[in-house]
Amino acid sequence: MGTLRVVVVGGGASGMSAASRVKRLLPEADVKVFERSGFVSYAPCGIPYLLGGVVGSLDKLVHYSVDFFRERRGIDVHVHASVEDAGKDYVEVSEGGRSKRYDWDVLVLATGARPVVPPIPGVELEGVLTLRNLEDGAKAKEMLARAERVGVVGGGYIGLEVAENLVRLGKKVLMFEMLPHIMPTLDHDVAKRVERELVEYGVELHLSEKVVEFGGGERVSRVVTEKGSYDVDLVFMAVGVRPDTALAERLGLKLGETRAVWTDSRMRTSLENVYAVGDVAETVNLVTGKRDWIPLAPAANKMGFVAGSNIAGMDIEFPGVVGTAITKAFGLEIGRTGLSEAQAKRLDYDVVSVSISAKTRAGYYPEPKAIKVKLVAEAESGRLHGAQVVGYEGVLARINTVAALLPWGATVRDLFFADLAYAPPFAPVWDPLVVAARVLMKKLH
Repeated sequence: MGTLRVVVVGGGASGMSAASRVKRLLPEADVKVFERSGFVSYAPCGIPYLLGGVVGSLDKLVHYSVDFFRERRGIDVHVHASVEDAGKDYVEVSEGGRSKRYDWDVLVLATGARPVVPPIPGVELEGVLTLRNLEDGAKAKEMLARAERVGVVGGGYIGLEVAENLVRLGKKVLMFEMLPHIMPTLDHDVAKRVERELVEYGVELHLSEKVVEFGGGERVSRVVTEKGSYDVDLVFMAVGVRPDTALAERLGLKLGETRAVWTDSRMRTSLENVYAVGDVAETVNLVTGKRDWIPLAPAANKMGFVAGSNIAGMDIEFPGVVGTAITKAFGLEIGRTGLSEAQAKRLDYDVVSVSISAKTRAGYYPEPKAIKVKLVAEAESGRLHGAQVVGYEGVLARINTVAALLPWGATVRDLFFADLAYAPPFAPVWDPLVVAARVLMKKLH
């Protein structure tokens, strides 16, 4: 058998993780990565903070350079290289104005997700922006220098982080969300707490307000909704993402229930020797046991690791996800994991929930901060289904605690008796998680 030829389409977190793992385990393998942008191994989650100046320069968002992968890891990386077509043993790549065919023994699709751009009249105008890659971030940062009033369409994670960073720059921010509240993965009562924080810092919220048009000449100058018209100098589209399955569909790969690429637990697709990883791949929700698509960076990296290991002859499974995420709105930290109460009810689970407000430290210790915990559990069994935590410190540790329990079917009682750390500078002796579990146990019994 000759040298194993591995082609990876996409040089983001999952793609480079897969490529690096193959080369570590099989140094003699011929591993090629094709990336349409000019960067690999970069952090798209940091782009909003680049806009706000928290991250000082574009290069700080690049974990490793192209030369690092070529020279140190022996991976043949091609940037500005777009894979236009693929067959059962080849890819057609457009690079430098030419098209070239590369053969493969194993193909890894790491094509990621692309921003949803609704067909709104005027969406093609100059100044209506999306943030998919570092080039998008650089362009947006340049255009922001000439903008004062900025519209943000969409109140999810990206919209929230963009809004915060625009306020930091002194911009007037108008956020448009067609739903009754922002952050649709949060319950209404928790999202309202986040909305208050945004308003306090000057963000103008327009909820239950659908954008129907972008107005202007060649460049956007107003956002038109069902309720009114608003002058703007720039617009960020942040209404969500969808898996970039174009190449997968050309290959005839099976798409899952979520319309992402179906994969098994080893990240194999429906076509032999083709793997899919990261934001293009469907996996399993460990709370529901059902197929799900939750495009988040930590899972993407692990999917790449699993695929690369299996390509190299190991046998490793990716178990699934519970949908843990964290962000912040100015000083307010926002974390969630598992199912919200609304999500659980939409899936016909019989659940109970409780929300409590507490302090992050012992009451006598200086500067305790406010924190709110919401727990969701199955009514009959008491099994934890999810948690949401918002507060001014200590959110990460608490949401991660619940996230670690969820895959094991832990109950509210398990959380109550969890042996959590305590010292006055870090937590009260009755941790807010434990208090929430205690209150929820009363409702269960």
